[in-house]
Formats: sequence, C-alpha cells, structure tokens
Amino acid sequence: MCLSSAQCRAARALLAWSQDDLSSASKVAKATIANFEAGKRSPYERTLQDMKHALEAGGVMFIPENGGGAGVRLAKRADASIDTNETETVQYEEYLENDAPPGAGG
Repeated sequence: MCLSSAQCRAARALLAWSQDDLSSASKVAKATIANFEAGKRSPYERTLQDMKHALEAGGVMFIPENGGGAGVRLAKRADASIDTNETETVQYEEYLENDAPPGAGG
C-alpha cells in the first residue's frame, strides 16, 4: 500500500486540509476518504495514489518505513528560503527604543 490512513490524516493536518479539501484536490469522493481514514475500507490502489499525489502537490513529503515507521512531513519550499546575508543590519521596532542611561550618548 502506498498510503496509510494514519499518514493521510497526518498529511491533511500538516496542510490544514479538511476531507473536503483533499476530495477536491484528488477528485476522490469525500465518503471514500472518510471511510479510509476511519479504517472502514481500503480504496483501490489507484485511488490511494490519487490522494497521495494531491497531498504531495499540497506540500507534504511521505517518509518510507525505515525501521522507525512510515511518516509525513512538510516539504521544504523553495520560496521559503531564509536570507542569510549577515552583512546587513536588521532593526526590529521593539529594539529601537533608547535604553541607554542618560548622558551615555545613546
């Protein structure tokens, strides 16, 4: 199986997706998703693939079973990179008040 019910629930939680959101993104009926996540039935492999691909497109990475158990995590987004230019000074408003003692020239 390519997707467990626990991975599906966890992936939706990471994306803050409802079952309706996953249904829209994967073109899988909401009842099928609900029954799968509740452990009531196992969908066809193709249906599981559709759900998995939709969650991956939303930004989830699936971690294979490697002795520690299968899991999910958010993928690192290219647009979420951190600027590490340490030559620039950044001043935040809360640090701009003058807290130097009087006469200290601050």
